Amino acid sequence: MSDKLVIAFLTHEPFYPPSGGGSAEAVYLVQEMVRRGHTVHLFGPQMNGAVDVANKFGIQLHPFSRWSMGRYAPLRNLKYLAYPFFLQTMVADAARALKFDLLFSQHAISAVAAGKLGKKLGVPVVMNFPDLLTGFMETWPGYLAPRPLVRALMRYEMSLPGHYEVDGVGAISDEFADRLAARGYPREKICPVYYGYDAQAFPLRQLPPPPDAPPVVIMHGSFDAHHLGRIALEAIRRVVARRPDTIFCFVGRRTAGLEKLLQRAQKIPHFKHQATGFTPYAEVARHLARASVGIVPYEASAGTHCAFVAKIVEYVATGLPCVCTPLKSVQGYFKNDPLVKFSEFDGEDFGRQILAWLEAPVASWQPHAAASAARVRAELDWQPLCRKLVDFAEQACHRAAVTPG
Repeated sequence: MSDKLVIAFLTHEPFYPPSGGGSAEAVYLVQEMVRRGHTVHLFGPQMNGAVDVANKFGIQLHPFSRWSMGRYAPLRNLKYLAYPFFLQTMVADAARALKFDLLFSQHAISAVAAGKLGKKLGVPVVMNFPDLLTGFMETWPGYLAPRPLVRALMRYEMSLPGHYEVDGVGAISDEFADRLAARGYPREKICPVYYGYDAQAFPLRQLPPPPDAPPVVIMHGSFDAHHLGRIALEAIRRVVARRPDTIFCFVGRRTAGLEKLLQRAQKIPHFKHQATGFTPYAEVARHLARASVGIVPYEASAGTHCAFVAKIVEYVATGLPCVCTPLKSVQGYFKNDPLVKFSEFDGEDFGRQILAWLEAPVASWQPHAAASAARVRAELDWQPLCRKLVDFAEQACHRAAVTPG
């Protein structure tokens, strides 16, 4: 049994309900911390029903209310730049009355505040990186994200653990851990923790769709700029040319990135699609159950190579065959999985892999579905992943107490 800690949990995303991307992890991490008897003070953006959320999770909330924060908030990126200064002030003010044993930051934006506070307050710091946030900017248009600026921002983000000499780092993937170590941060202080899923929300489906039903190619998620680009469009073009009865289903908020793709795809003869709009996490599996193939057509970038993509985990968990571009983070884990095909970073090849699934006899992959789903359930459910990361954070905290300074 570990000693009970008073933990300051820092985040730039509204805690509950999760808003997409890496935000879901925070909920399960906090639940694991509270389950162990730790006292959690959560510093993050204001959310609706804050009192009910605090009671539900057994935590103390310290809401930031100066402006709205969130994945879809106006002027999001400018707010992200300013937020660490105000977050640092909030935690420092609270520390006048509270003695924190650990500062735990979620994502790079709050890591900036945590690193500065660790030195100022003399408190151990663990930074958790559910992604390489600035790495996704490599897929943005050059006029929005000039390449020299993006490279400088990535260097800064990757330098945070070493610059502030923090006590531990949670890394989203082995690829991210390797990049941190290459910059000189001690490998023994890095804990690779893959991005997980809620096994209860994504049960194994009983049967695939009937063979006489139109094929459904599905994708779910937050549909950011790096999710839907040239690869997705060219893959749609190739699939529809061969299988004009195919329906492309997009489960999630209709973002600017999704609208742009749909507008361009409408010019493809016979293109048919469904776009659900925002879908609660617990309802996503219902859509996956009627699909033929799941897709992850991410464009290549440092961010996507480091991200352990939740989509592929959830596809496999439900027994859905899927196609993914060759992201280093997930290719190692799923390279031998019979439900996963990896394409090149090329829309034509991505489309070929989709068609290969649509034309494959169900008997060639269905017998493997249960074993693949059982593997991710055992290894990638949030409970074992969060146990691993909280174990690591406790150990880092205790090491710092034994060897102060």
